[in-house]
Parts: sequence; structure tokens; C-alpha cells
Amino acid sequence: MTPALRTGILFALLLLAADQASKWWILEVVRLPEVRNIPVVMLGPLGLDLTMVWNRGVTFGLFSGEGSWNHLILAALALVVAGFLLRWLARAETRLVTYALGAVIGGAVANVIDRVRFGAVVDFVDAHAWGWHWYVFNLADAAIVCGVLALVADALIRPETQRKEAP
Repeated sequence: MTPALRTGILFALLLLAADQASKWWILEVVRLPEVRNIPVVMLGPLGLDLTMVWNRGVTFGLFSGEGSWNHLILAALALVVAGFLLRWLARAETRLVTYALGAVIGGAVANVIDRVRFGAVVDFVDAHAWGWHWYVFNLADAAIVCGVLALVADALIRPETQRKEAP
């Protein structure tokens, strides 16, 4: 096992555990499905609420369907993508890429766990500003988005001279 693979998997597992712990807290302690909405922070026009949403699709609710197999198909697709990302992780050239891939893998697997357990992903963070609400999300979603942004930044910013030559 390469050092990058070991580090990335450990980071993915830490994110997965934090995500699942936050969802347990939302469902079992806060009991957000019963409460529906809890305002948390309001700083002028900026706010953060806890709002319960069962996301049956993928990012931004795309491909949401009510079919009995829809959540399992989406879960299987996420696992296939995570498998390809693990292969990339084993050859990661920088710490940024290692942690970014770990974030995407950990977030994807965390949401797969939700799909298998509940048939949907538990989303609960509702950020808003000036009356405009972003899509409700969770820690796994944030990890995926940050990981993808880091991978894009690496691809755009890292000088070509720092990249390994293809064999």
C-alpha cells in the first residue's frame, strides 16, 4: 500500500465517521425530522439553519426517483466511482491530491451508507444569504465539493514541470 493510498483512506474514513456521527446526532439527538427547522446562526443577512431534507437523488437532487431500485442504483454508481478514485489515489503525486481524493471518496461512501440504510441521503445544513437559500447539504456533500474544487485547482495551478512524466 502506497503512503498516499494509506493517508487518503485514513482521511476518507475520518470524514466518513464524522459525517455519520453528525447524521446520527441530527436524527437521534436533535430529532430534526420531527422539528423540521432550527435557526442556528443569523449574522445580518447571512444565516445557517438545520433543515431536514431526505435527498433521493444525487447532487442538488438530480436524478431523484421514487422507484424501489433508484437508491440502490445510485449507491452502486457511487461505489464504482469511488473505486476509480481509489486507483487514482494510489498514484497521487501531492498531498493536496491525496487529501482531495480522500475527501471525495469518504463523502461518496458516507452518502452510499445513507442510501442503503434509509433509501435517501440525510441532508440538514441550510445556508442562506439575503433571502436566497443554497441547496440543503451535509458534511459528506461539503467534503465532495471541497475535494473536487481542490482537484480542479491542482489541475489548473500546479506547474507542468512538477508533474510526473508518463511512462
